[in-house]
Amino acid sequence: MAQPLLATCYRNPGVSFQRMYNAYKAYADLTDQIRLAAASSERILSLWGTMQFAAPLRCFQAYHELVALGGFTHRRPDYGIAEVTTDAGETVPVVEEVVATTPFCDLLRFSRQGASGEPRVLLLAPMSGHFATLLRGTIRTMLRDHEVYVSDWRNPRDVPLAEGTFGFEDFVQHIIDFLKFMGPQSHLVAVCQPTVPALAAVALMAQDQDPDTPASLTLMAGPIDTRISPTKVNEFATSKPIEWFREKMISKVPHGLPGAGRRVYPGFMQLSAFMSMNMDRHRNAFADLFKHRVDGDHAKADQIRTFYEEYFAIMDLDADFYLHTIETVFQKYALPEGNLTFKGRKVEPRAIKKTFLLTIEGEKDDICAIGQTLAAQDLCSGLRPYMKSHHMQAGVGHYGVFNGRRWDGHIYPVLREHIRSSM
Repeated sequence: MAQPLLATCYRNPGVSFQRMYNAYKAYADLTDQIRLAAASSERILSLWGTMQFAAPLRCFQAYHELVALGGFTHRRPDYGIAEVTTDAGETVPVVEEVVATTPFCDLLRFSRQGASGEPRVLLLAPMSGHFATLLRGTIRTMLRDHEVYVSDWRNPRDVPLAEGTFGFEDFVQHIIDFLKFMGPQSHLVAVCQPTVPALAAVALMAQDQDPDTPASLTLMAGPIDTRISPTKVNEFATSKPIEWFREKMISKVPHGLPGAGRRVYPGFMQLSAFMSMNMDRHRNAFADLFKHRVDGDHAKADQIRTFYEEYFAIMDLDADFYLHTIETVFQKYALPEGNLTFKGRKVEPRAIKKTFLLTIEGEKDDICAIGQTLAAQDLCSGLRPYMKSHHMQAGVGHYGVFNGRRWDGHIYPVLREHIRSSM
């Protein structure tokens, strides 16, 4: 969350968040044309830059590349998972298809061509300002051994207002509906923010003795109990009353967009917030991109560019979901306090008795600190000890829990064995 910017809004009650979103849209419409022109110039200069006599043009190419990259997009990137390499070294084509849809989400299925009988896993992507493609690396790794279903959330600013609002309970209901679509003996993996609704959904299904209750549940780096070792994000969420967030952080989607009139927490504010927490790192990354491109180290330059193309693809949050999450998860601690309800029903994690539980945390996570996800172990008191396990990965931050070298080589094998042991 953008603490400096939020403080500015707080000190100046006259600041209109609606005017800010309208101004942002006008600015984005203008700069998009500049970025498109820069992208065209960058492509031309990249061709000339391959000529020996034109090496100085690499500086101009790198400059235009930075201009083209330096802006947000509100469209989901492609997953780009056309094939996967198995542990045996075999390259196998991947099939991606939409198998269920709602106004706010598509349920995607990724499967290796010709594979059958693989464990079915629902991978819950966060609804926290980025698209589900942020889990591209997670999906690619899990496809080695599983059939992977993904909650592909739609940008609320593209959802017509006539479709209604989307709140915390709607998120929980989506999980239940998707699990029932997948059928018995499926597996649920939640990354970061959806760990709370995921645990709630499984608890509710267990309370109902639903035959489609998942065989295993994995909670990765999520805010189950944010009273434990509060991070800066947690502290900010409790520093203001919920009315402040409702008044200062919510805007309406501007006219001219499909979701015009919908109340949202704008995506550009979310990303600006997270970037402000590590601004020096982002500045250095862009400087490194420029240097690597000029030096001809295109592999390193492409790696940085790929990251920011994904990082700058943003989505809004429906206001109901954002405000309910802030109040329920971060201010009232409803789940660990035993006060979380769903459509008037009390959510009781202790009712879970047949679903194997795995919690995963990162040693250097500055968003969900160590202990916050582990708290689910105590809440699920109805599980026998051998059905609960925990993994703390040394040396990784928040994103390293589900992406990168340590995820691939250390965390994923633990998750894979957890799923196998529950079957």
